[in-house]
Amino acid sequence: MILAIDVGNTNAVIGCMDGKKPVFTAHISTDRSKTVDEYGLLLQGIFHRNGIDPKTLEGGIVSSVVPMLRPVLRDAVELLTGKKPLLVGAGLKTGLNIKIDNPAQLGGDLVVVAVAACAKYRGPVVIFDLGTATTASVLDENGSYLGGMIIPGLRVAVDALSSKASQLPLNISLEPPASIIGTNTVDCMRSGAIYGHAAMLDGIIERVEEELGQPVTAVATGSLVSLVVPYCERKIYEEPDLLLQGLCLLYEKNGTRRGRAHREGKA
Repeated sequence: MILAIDVGNTNAVIGCMDGKKPVFTAHISTDRSKTVDEYGLLLQGIFHRNGIDPKTLEGGIVSSVVPMLRPVLRDAVELLTGKKPLLVGAGLKTGLNIKIDNPAQLGGDLVVVAVAACAKYRGPVVIFDLGTATTASVLDENGSYLGGMIIPGLRVAVDALSSKASQLPLNISLEPPASIIGTNTVDCMRSGAIYGHAAMLDGIIERVEEELGQPVTAVATGSLVSLVVPYCERKIYEEPDLLLQGLCLLYEKNGTRRGRAHREGKA
């Protein structure tokens, strides 16, 4: 088993993975102010709750879109497991052919989901990640990363609308609307947010197919995927654990040899 952690701008996903299957997953808030010891205690409590001794893990891997937390989580995982985890970033073998203008600009989370989608689906593929931002990544039929889109996320968009329009309520809960046609302010906002986001995903798939000149497979992951995808008209495969699966694949590509050498007493 390995420990896989993906740190987003709002939440972090923690998975204890046996192969590509999660033994358990947990979600915590991303806190830039927490120290190594605080994250270590938090992780220790999660493992204790699930009845697993973290010292028995083979290793770990961490992806973070918050640069300041990469060394913090690295040291916290080492404190917890006794093994230094891999960090998703420069120097890590991914197997991806990245064709964007500056490959170094591609976020680690986008690399991870692309690796997982390449292993699971035949291209071309559009991958949506619905979190703080909604991102779309496009892979061609050969698995090359062509580029994508960055869009304000569902929660960000609703909060921005409320803050800029004085007569709209703040902090509305994002619940499935009873009807596409809202009959009060809050329901109108919910319907506009969820149906509008769903229609946007449908439209992006159609436009990408037009540009590529062929059908694509659409995949969606992220914390808000179950809220939006049911309202899409296009077929979109829901993959809530896609990031964790991608982290496992990257660990296998980069960490197995190191782990074997450590067990055999080699440098």
